[in-house]
Amino acid sequence: MEQMISKKLIHYIIVILVKGVHQSMKTNNLLFLYEQMLLIRYFEEEVERNAKKKLFHGTTHLYSGQEAIAVGVCSCLEKGDYITSTHRGHGHSIAMGADINKMMAEIFGKITGYSKGKGGSMHIADVAAGNLGSNGIVGGSIPIAVGSALTAQITETNTVTICFFGDGAVNEGSFHEALNLAAIWQLPVVFVCENNQYSMSSPISDMVKIKDLSLRAKAYGMPGLTIDGNNILTVIDETNHAIKRARNKQGPTLIEAKTYRYSGHSKSDKQVYRTQQEVTTQKLSDPIKQLENKLLNENLLTYETIEEIKDKVIKRIKAATQFAMESDEPEINELFTDVYA
Repeated sequence: MEQMISKKLIHYIIVILVKGVHQSMKTNNLLFLYEQMLLIRYFEEEVERNAKKKLFHGTTHLYSGQEAIAVGVCSCLEKGDYITSTHRGHGHSIAMGADINKMMAEIFGKITGYSKGKGGSMHIADVAAGNLGSNGIVGGSIPIAVGSALTAQITETNTVTICFFGDGAVNEGSFHEALNLAAIWQLPVVFVCENNQYSMSSPISDMVKIKDLSLRAKAYGMPGLTIDGNNILTVIDETNHAIKRARNKQGPTLIEAKTYRYSGHSKSDKQVYRTQQEVTTQKLSDPIKQLENKLLNENLLTYETIEEIKDKVIKRIKAATQFAMESDEPEINELFTDVYA
């Protein structure tokens, strides 16, 4: 009898400890995701400030408002997986663990940047970390993702490629051709359409007749779903399902994540096509605030901790700008390096 009680007690203690470990892991993971989302938001705000000060040349396309998609999707990836990005790619890079010092230096056109200052905001890549690069051509990264997935299939590496693109890309030929090929060959790729409601200055409702862009998946014989792109837990859940399908050789999935970009299309956009009231209303569903409120309600976060995290992130962002400003300009002979003829 004592032995039975002892076994039950040990079992009970083990269950409690395991639950405690799982809860601790969940808390730490959610806090990390929260910090990553803040890092993207504050990075973009700093880039915008630096652009207004004319501290660098070239344009920028900011990711503010869409953080839950990049962070949620990339948190589901394993080592060896890949992503392809867009002209609005800062968030994807940070979510894949990019060095924000090198990112800011690249935007500033400095030799210490990811592309030695040659690519700027729209051409940040970190292949070693799985980021095959952002792309200045609308829909340009979609065939690249399919090529990456085909490589995984041929080499039997069991890796998955995530393909990010905006709503404006769904009417490009590259979208249709690439999705069709991926479906025919059952490639391990997940297509993530970030529907931020506007293709440059045109509302998506003027560009397509259908309500949900995920309906396009039916034409290619692959699963398609539309989700709330501002809810990071929803993003993670559905992405995990799609990645599991891809790894199990069940082919591609099209996910439309509905969201909203807070800034204009680029730094020169005067945003005459939408009202400030519309932007203000959309910000009521802010992805960072949603996760913050959840963490507070579940006592996984305190207001004091929020301020500590924000202070930590802001210091990192300021240091990145300082690094970029103090870095050297590329020498003239760099024009002839890393170039294909």
